[in-house]
Amino acid sequence: MAESGIRPMPVTFAIIVRALGQEGMAERILEMIGRMRDEVCRPDVFVYTALVKTMVRRGHMEACIRVWEEMGRDGVEPDTVAYATMVEGLCNAGIVEKAAKLFEGMRKKGLLVDRIVYASLVDAYVAAGRVGDGCRILKEMVDAGYCADLKTYNILIAGLCGIGREDKAHNMFQIVLQEELVPSSETVSQLLVCYADKGEMVNFFGLVDKLVELSLPALEFLADFLRLFACKDGRELKTLELFKTLRQKGYFSVNIYNILIENLLKIKERKKALLLFEEMKASDDCEPESCTYSLMIPCFVDEGNIEEACSCYNSMMKAEWIPSLSAYRSLVKGLCKIGEINAAVSLVPDCLGNVENGPMEFKYTLTVIEACRSKDPEKVMKVVVEMIELGYLIDELIFSAVIYGFCKYATSTRAREVFSVMRDRDIISEANFIVYEDMLNEHLKKVTADLVISGLKFFNLEPKLKWRSRID
Repeated sequence: MAESGIRPMPVTFAIIVRALGQEGMAERILEMIGRMRDEVCRPDVFVYTALVKTMVRRGHMEACIRVWEEMGRDGVEPDTVAYATMVEGLCNAGIVEKAAKLFEGMRKKGLLVDRIVYASLVDAYVAAGRVGDGCRILKEMVDAGYCADLKTYNILIAGLCGIGREDKAHNMFQIVLQEELVPSSETVSQLLVCYADKGEMVNFFGLVDKLVELSLPALEFLADFLRLFACKDGRELKTLELFKTLRQKGYFSVNIYNILIENLLKIKERKKALLLFEEMKASDDCEPESCTYSLMIPCFVDEGNIEEACSCYNSMMKAEWIPSLSAYRSLVKGLCKIGEINAAVSLVPDCLGNVENGPMEFKYTLTVIEACRSKDPEKVMKVVVEMIELGYLIDELIFSAVIYGFCKYATSTRAREVFSVMRDRDIISEANFIVYEDMLNEHLKKVTADLVISGLKFFNLEPKLKWRSRID
């Protein structure tokens, strides 16, 4: 524009600085503001406010602070919107001291401090561990004629519980009820955690009974509480003991059972998880559902009970439920380890068809099987090498795919050739070579047995055959 002799307008600079603000480019912004001041006019409060809003929205607080300081040097007085935007941005960024100073500046200048500014400061103080200051701001907010929303009360209740002041947190809960706000799970979960941690079960069940009295979904709230309570290390078994007390009082659900099972499995307490699963199966009110079975399939696999894991999978298929990705992976791995290669391979396309963004090792399994159609071991090795280069593990499933593919489309000799190349290239050890060769031999026996059974079916002799070759 300068080369063409066209003088930029103020709006031109405003557009440019806003674009630079979106990227947080502080130096370029200050340079452009300087040019605007020298060539056209001093930026007004609207330019600065628009710039502040843009940078706060994008999270560029360091650059925003520099622009705010430049606004002061320019003698531009921020308006209510600029102050409110800046305080909220600083609070969200955890720069609470600077936010508090601006907050005080707003009040001294007689600017309107809205509820969002108060709530932002409460949140920032609690996040910084300064719960007392958060309570002080709440009082000032109420004195200014505002009503706090449930989110603000939840933040303060959590903060008070975090410093061991569950007495004050309970008082805050009472205020929530007095304000005719409907408590949420977040309102009571931290209080319940405090009571459970300190063994104050009278207060604990008093709060639970209050939830029932208020016609709130107490079981859902208890599930959220248990999830929160059990997530800290060392609480898993304490959670189980607490559940026994809850169950005696009639507070239990499928969701609660699932949370307990999940946390017990995290600490390898599989026996206790299995007992809960048996309880569910024997119950008329808490029968296992999709999540339960998805948790129990890896559990049974880890216990070496592949047959029961398959039973869980079959129950899910009967109910038209889709297993979790971890359940698919675990069951496939378990089937491979016991040599049930056909069953393992059949689960791969089933998983990829049902689960979004299925695992790459499953996709490579199908690629390996497709390469086996060529009857060329080198083509299979190219897939294996590609996997290694991309950092994927060559595990039992890939070896099972080699066995399955060549036994179906070529001969077992081709599979042995692939294993030999892998051994020679140090992809597998001599010991593993022997293991996978044994798997190949066992698979050949099963394939042969299946052919025999097919022939017996043809001649109506199958009922006379008592031996079964694989898991149902």
